[in-house]
Amino acid sequence: MQTTVVRCADGHQFSTSQFPMQQLGSERIGPGRLLRCPRCARLRSAVPVERR
Repeated sequence: MQTTVVRCADGHQFSTSQFPMQQLGSERIGPGRLLRCPRCARLRSAVPVERR
């Protein structure tokens, strides 16, 4: 199972094993997904963190 490091809207970084790249019709709906942040325990928009 692959993990992805993401950052929530409040700036908390965490890893998740589930980060679906969904499509709406023929176009992607963007990089953000709604995930529950383990630090603030709220449903937040999260985006993948670029690895350097």
